Amino acid sequence: MATLKEFEESLREHGMLMALALLERLRERDRATRTIKPARRLTGQKMTPELARAILDLHASTGMTQQEIAFKVGVNQGRVNEVIKHGKWLDDDPHAPEAIARDRAKARLRAEPVAKRPPVKRAKPAPRTGAPARRPSPQGQLIFGDL
Repeated sequence: MATLKEFEESLREHGMLMALALLERLRERDRATRTIKPARRLTGQKMTPELARAILDLHASTGMTQQEIAFKVGVNQGRVNEVIKHGKWLDDDPHAPEAIARDRAKARLRAEPVAKRPPVKRAKPAPRTGAPARRPSPQGQLIFGDL
């Protein structure tokens, strides 16, 4: 299947200027009617105990999957899984493991901005030493026609 660019080049080679003009008019019409669509990705809500209880209620009262619940509530599917399977985010305890991890991450971001981190330097592999591996000679091998 040829691309549009290849099609245009072929039209130019054959001197079909009217076809090129028609193609350009169609492009202009397409640009005039083109609209900007909203983003498909939703920004996640902050997990709160109320939101976690709503997730558990939806899970218990409906036959919705975790993915459907996540879409309806507006959070990541992994968060829904954490609430359902592990009971996370159900209380406002500042000593809960998820709250501690969140606070550490926030402190790390405040202390060291992401943009100013130095690039990771990777070690180059050591050069090979010694003679290259020898290939076996084809003289000792059987060939199908020798049988």
